[in-house]
Amino acid sequence: MAGVMLVEDLRDPGHITAARTTLDVNVLGTIRTIDAFTPHLLARGRGTIITVSSGIAFLPFPLMPTYGASKAAVHAYTEALRAHLAGTGVEVTELVLPAVATEPRQKEMNPAALDLTAYLDEAWQLLSGDPTPHEVLVQAVHQHRWAEREGTYAELVARRSHALQILPGR
Repeated sequence: MAGVMLVEDLRDPGHITAARTTLDVNVLGTIRTIDAFTPHLLARGRGTIITVSSGIAFLPFPLMPTYGASKAAVHAYTEALRAHLAGTGVEVTELVLPAVATEPRQKEMNPAALDLTAYLDEAWQLLSGDPTPHEVLVQAVHQHRWAEREGTYAELVARRSHALQILPGR
């Protein structure tokens, strides 16, 4: 699936360019990809569509506000798609990503990011379950997905808000 993560300063009206790009790639790109394959899968009467969202869909990262909104939209779209395709033989699974270090320098920037190999091993194990889960949640993303339920939401958003200090004029 598609994804871009762009930093935005919501005090600058020029952020709309980044917001537009983020929504076009992350939301409309996901929908376009699904639309390209759905007729084929329905004709076969089986298959699995896997969407990719993020823990940021459930616990925003204020430095990338439209990214979080776009991944929340992917989550909602996935839920609706699952309902639309119920009984067709086409399954719908949402892969909810935490921060994953796909390059060594990303681990330096975010020490909490999971090593790519560790993430893939855990995600693959969850995807291999029978039946395939509706949401694939590796352990590292649980704090995001369940923050509101666990009562940690406000504290975690406040902690994540410290990243706003990198913006000019802060």
